[in-house]
Amino acid sequence: MQIIQTIRDKGAAVVIAVIALSLIGFLLMDAKSGSKGGGGFLNSLNSSVGKVNGVAIEKAEFEQKVKTTEANSEKQQQQYQRKPSAGEIRDQVWQGMVFQTIFTQEAQKLGIGYSSGELSSLFYSNSPENPFLQGGGGTFIDPATGKLDPLKVTQKISEMKKAKGDEAESYNQFTEQLRMQNMQQKYYALLNASAYYPTWMQETDKEASKNFASISYVAVPYSVISDSTITVSDNEISNYIDKHKKLFKQEEGRMISYVSFSQSPSAADSARTKQSTEALKAAMATETNMAGFTAKNLSTIPFDSLYLPKSKITSPVADTLTKLPVGTVYGPYVDRGSYVLAKIVDTKVTPDSAKARHILIPLADPQTGQPIPDSVAKKQADSILAAINGGADFAALAKQYSSDPGSKDKGGFYDFFEYGKMTPEFNDFAFNKPAGTRGIVKTSYGYHIMEAMGQKGSSTKYKIAYVGQEIIQSPETVGQANNNATRLSGEKSGKEMDAYIAKNGLQKITWPSPLKENDFQLGQLEDARALVKWVFDAKEGDVSDVFNINGQFIVAILDKVQNEGTADVKSARRMVEGVIRNQKKAEAISKNLAANPTLDGAAAFYKVMVKTAGQDSSLVFNSAFIKEIGEEPKLIGASFNKDYQTKVSAPIVGNNGVYIIKVNSVGTKADITPEAAAAQITQQITTLRNQAGSGWYEGLKSQATIKDNRSKYY
Repeated sequence: MQIIQTIRDKGAAVVIAVIALSLIGFLLMDAKSGSKGGGGFLNSLNSSVGKVNGVAIEKAEFEQKVKTTEANSEKQQQQYQRKPSAGEIRDQVWQGMVFQTIFTQEAQKLGIGYSSGELSSLFYSNSPENPFLQGGGGTFIDPATGKLDPLKVTQKISEMKKAKGDEAESYNQFTEQLRMQNMQQKYYALLNASAYYPTWMQETDKEASKNFASISYVAVPYSVISDSTITVSDNEISNYIDKHKKLFKQEEGRMISYVSFSQSPSAADSARTKQSTEALKAAMATETNMAGFTAKNLSTIPFDSLYLPKSKITSPVADTLTKLPVGTVYGPYVDRGSYVLAKIVDTKVTPDSAKARHILIPLADPQTGQPIPDSVAKKQADSILAAINGGADFAALAKQYSSDPGSKDKGGFYDFFEYGKMTPEFNDFAFNKPAGTRGIVKTSYGYHIMEAMGQKGSSTKYKIAYVGQEIIQSPETVGQANNNATRLSGEKSGKEMDAYIAKNGLQKITWPSPLKENDFQLGQLEDARALVKWVFDAKEGDVSDVFNINGQFIVAILDKVQNEGTADVKSARRMVEGVIRNQKKAEAISKNLAANPTLDGAAAFYKVMVKTAGQDSSLVFNSAFIKEIGEEPKLIGASFNKDYQTKVSAPIVGNNGVYIIKVNSVGTKADITPEAAAAQITQQITTLRNQAGSGWYEGLKSQATIKDNRSKYY
């Protein structure tokens, strides 16, 4: 018992220490897992995705903005060529939040703000900048006064403030965007006011533009010496880097190469799809319900009942289709990755263009996207049509009520437009109704109070039904590509990988620029986030497992870890080698020109011609370039050197070669008119303002301390 008690007494401290160490280890493990995106204990205490000048960008706020942006992109899907990737949206939100933080800090330093009173004043003003007067501004207009109805605005703001979830966040982003826009306008006003063109500079520029030179010259391009004869050593590149360190600052990154194995359909896959499409041809020829037939067979080209002129038929075989009789089925032929059958359903002769005017009553609030009940929109459209039929001014009502920004300020008028340009319902009314006919037409945009105003021209239009079957890869094709990629990924060193590539006739792509830790795409590989994350966990020479990215199997190798700091010789060689090579060429050319100090002697030595420039008075001191020579500022300066009026110049090393010149004359142009001088001053001030307004953000950003931690979460 005594022994047991002794162990208890002396071991208690050890046990406590072990428990404490275990707990600390648990917390550290939790923090580590949190750094990779988990919800660890310590991670919850430090949940920012980055900092800008010490101001944290909180993960919760960042993700809420990402969620809202994704929702908005879904609503606006029709405006996109393709859907933005998750990486693109996150990067867009990040860049926006960085901009907002940097700009807000700068605005605070300058005393620029935007109060709630200013926002309220904008909302209740009749200014064109008021968002309640843009788009569907008629919703908030008082019909009696023709001006903004404050009660309707108050009601709408109240609804937006009471919204929950994404709608509430949309309102917050809406007001924040207005605040930022107003503050930027004030900032731009300061930038514009800073554009100063002093009188002494005006006089200097005036004199510089008056004096013009005429020269004779010999130009010896660097290409007279072959690149292969000039060797640029690592030591020369290192010396150049030391003298120009600011040019060779580099961020942390990774250089990679990769091999791509396509999952595209094989010839066998294509033949199989062609056969299955061919099997539909007989049934399509006898089918009368083509809308149902295309839907039933899951056509990649939806049925369109519109009659189109030949110029609007996008099929690659349009010339053939328009010569076929009604009822003919043509194909299969390949169009945009599908085998396609085309059937000439009908033809008719219609006008080529029509004009009309309309007032659009939308089915959704243009400001918030909230739906408007169909019955409410229809009732408003009926009331407006009744007013027009009773003698009301169509143009005035269009400006007041229409939500179509393309026509509301033109009285709702669309001048002659081509057949098929508008939505089918709108198109049918404009092209088929006699001039002066009014009515209400419903489209996907809402209710249109329309008036047909005439048609002109006529030609044959074609209604064509298409059944497209996508050429897709078979599981065997995908499996074979995956197997090939897997075999390559088994070569676990760069040397082994290169040997396998050479043996099997594969192509290795070396990516030319370093990947950054938060990159999400690699050229056309748009969703490459998993690959980028692997790269930053790998060691030089590591070969990756197989990544499935955009229909390709990718196997990558990490060629080089690029550390933050100054570029090394290997990294800088691509940029510097040509510069140093031309310097060496310039030395050799200058030596030969010095030994042949006349224009004719230099021309004979290098078998080039003596040429002239500036006879048209275009070679002035403040020229940006010389006609037929290019951008050579040293040559322009030498053209006004008085010494070269009596003797040939020393060799002048330029951007594109080495030159010697003889100044033939320097003349002076007549003074321009006061009006022209004033116009030049105005143009110069505009240029200064544009310069001030174009690079201000990049300047602020370059001075900011930005810590981007997104890679820890995504």
